[in-house]
Amino acid sequence: MPRNLKEEVVFTAIMAGLMVLVMTAYNVAMAQGFSNGLIMAILSGYPLGLVVAIILDLLVVGPIAKGLAFKYIINDYMRKRTVLIGITISVLMVLGMVTCMSLFGITVEGKLAGGHVLATYGHTWIFNLIVALPLQLLIVGPIARGVLGKMQQATAKTEAAAKTEED
Repeated sequence: MPRNLKEEVVFTAIMAGLMVLVMTAYNVAMAQGFSNGLIMAILSGYPLGLVVAIILDLLVVGPIAKGLAFKYIINDYMRKRTVLIGITISVLMVLGMVTCMSLFGITVEGKLAGGHVLATYGHTWIFNLIVALPLQLLIVGPIARGVLGKMQQATAKTEAAAKTEED
């Protein structure tokens, strides 16, 4: 878990950056198939999706997911096993982000008009969840936590060296 603003920014950048890239590629491929314009469509949709995802992560979904997790789900047993806390928050984050970003996706694609909005949203939501949850738990989450762990180790070494110099 990030312990300060710098760690939170790096962790969120890695997490959101990778998740949005893969999910953008997935959704574009699902919508238009593997065509000549696939790479350009992914690259053109990525920046706006990334900005929206980071804002949602930091200001809406992240605080709600963490609040729900620590208030209603995480118990004393889980507190002794930090990996369970991370998995719990990751699952809640995926549920929240898929909910919001699926709406964002169908809005950007202009699919909010018509009589099948709920069906379109439900289809988009479930198909995004099917990809996003394993992507987060098995690939992106471990990468982001690995980088965060290395960052925290480097900070601890620097602080220890500084303390040794003071003594």
